[in-house]
Amino acid sequence: MSSTAPLEPVQMQIHAAVKELAERRAAGTSGDLLIPELRPTSFEQAFAIQQTVAAIYKANSNPIAAWKCLLPSAEKTVVAPIYQADVYQQSATCPLYPSTKDLARVEPELAFEIARDLPPRTTPYTEAEIDATLGHTRLALELIKSRYHTPSEATHFDALADGLVNQGLWLGPVLNPLAGLETSHFELCVNIQHGETLQKSAIHPNGFPKAGLYWLVNFLSAQGIGLTQGQYVITGSYAGVLDLPLAQVCDFEYGALGQFAVTFTAK
Repeated sequence: MSSTAPLEPVQMQIHAAVKELAERRAAGTSGDLLIPELRPTSFEQAFAIQQTVAAIYKANSNPIAAWKCLLPSAEKTVVAPIYQADVYQQSATCPLYPSTKDLARVEPELAFEIARDLPPRTTPYTEAEIDATLGHTRLALELIKSRYHTPSEATHFDALADGLVNQGLWLGPVLNPLAGLETSHFELCVNIQHGETLQKSAIHPNGFPKAGLYWLVNFLSAQGIGLTQGQYVITGSYAGVLDLPLAQVCDFEYGALGQFAVTFTAK
């Protein structure tokens, strides 16, 4: 028999927050911070909101296709899903919702392919076991957008509930297969078709790019969540957020790791 008992206040708050954030993501819009009684005040509340949004999207044929993460710190835990409809496979153009300044906001990353399922289990996965499930590593761009008008005023829990300013993922070419390639840092160069050339010393925030991946697998497993074949994991931006123009070819060079060209277009 189904229960007719009313939802607990916390459940009601989560459902109201989920409805608002799911609608904003679907429409590509931003709004004010949620009203105080709907804003999460703990990791558990924020993660519950985030994963309830994911369940709604999955029910509407838009499942999780990737995850973003970092090694957790004393201040925050970084983990959020990326949805199938927002993942682009080495396309010449990359549609996204532009910033208020009509720019594409992206972060340079590496994306690790899950080539074999990693179902949840009671014992932690070893690094060797995780490595054995991996397929290609690809150059990638995380696509950035907050669902809040003033993201600088959002707490980490606000951002976590909303998917940590992610709006999608562009997957580029496979990493240069050269043996012994250094992946902790590289010289990033972005040549903009009708503009300047951007150059940065790109450094992974955790040093070792797989560190966050190893953590994520076992964190999700402890929540009863598995990773599945064909999903990807990104583990942190090498150079923060880049603001780039729309409708111009941008040539990216990730040092010796590889290169690609993409044109950003507004959704």
